[in-house]
Amino acid sequence: MKPAPSQRAILAGALSLFALPALAADYPAPKEGDWVAPSFRFHTGETLPDVRMHYITVGNPAGAPVLVLHGTAGSGASMLTPAFAGALFGPGQPLDASKYFIILPDALGAGKSSRPSEGMGPKYPKYDYTDMVTAQYRLVTEGLGVKHLRVVIGNSMGGMQTWLWGTTYPDFMDGLVPMASQPTEMSSRNWIMRRMLVESVKRDPAYNNGNYTSQPQALVTANVFFGFATSGGTLAYQSMAPTGALADRMVDERLAAPLAADANDFVWQWQSSRGYNTAPDLARIKAPVLAINAADDERNPPETGTLDVAMKQVAHGQVLLIPASKDTRGHGTTGIAGFYSKELGEFIARLAPATP
Repeated sequence: MKPAPSQRAILAGALSLFALPALAADYPAPKEGDWVAPSFRFHTGETLPDVRMHYITVGNPAGAPVLVLHGTAGSGASMLTPAFAGALFGPGQPLDASKYFIILPDALGAGKSSRPSEGMGPKYPKYDYTDMVTAQYRLVTEGLGVKHLRVVIGNSMGGMQTWLWGTTYPDFMDGLVPMASQPTEMSSRNWIMRRMLVESVKRDPAYNNGNYTSQPQALVTANVFFGFATSGGTLAYQSMAPTGALADRMVDERLAAPLAADANDFVWQWQSSRGYNTAPDLARIKAPVLAINAADDERNPPETGTLDVAMKQVAHGQVLLIPASKDTRGHGTTGIAGFYSKELGEFIARLAPATP
């Protein structure tokens, strides 16, 4: 699957080996590249002459294509962990890289893809999830020449974008695996906490309406607060920090850890979920769906029943709910593929034969 030729949509440099020191898995070395989408139009009506999409691939381009989508403030590289890629991409594993061509894009506005911090700052278009999925689709089709995907699988933000892929391009994939997500409107505590995260940074005087000269301190404190509040798992935290002293140590360690982030990039990433809602379009989905969530997911609590109601509109859908334990990590549980690799493999095996 070679990149489609275009005078302006060019590969920015040859593919190179992507080195990840923590990587310890028996699958082909990841490669990274950049593709530039010309004349990119945002949902706001704004356009940019060029939007760069960075991506990583694993496996043989002749294999069945699989799209893997990361969470907010992450990148394609953030999915290459021993707990995720190491449990899925190796020989005999569900996404065996000898059989699949695995594509891991950096979302628009994240990683090494085009983003506000590259010069436009607060003037950068306020993109949303539909823009991000459009950019991914253009990368896959125009940039990599892929005509059909075997599976789209995504985590958290990537899970929500997986739902969008299913409703926007219903004939483009054989299977959908949205994880740590729901197809319903961004609302309740999930949106409230995101809104508070964004407001905490924007209301820091150092932010200066996005025209800051140094990164606002609120960028660190708000991010750490959000992480503790919306991910990690109740039982896991009780096990890791059963005393005040141990809890203080965790807080101190996270506050002291370097945060390689830009405030405008950060704000744009988190506010991009505003308006997300695939529920009205779920009947458009044609591919089988395996929705994987955790029982202790702080952002998508199963007790609300919203996912159960939404799944009734999906023609071929099933839910895998991972039980809570001291080993799960709340919203972060689906980053540990050992909890669902067996079921994922069985789901893929049941899909209709791959489209040539």
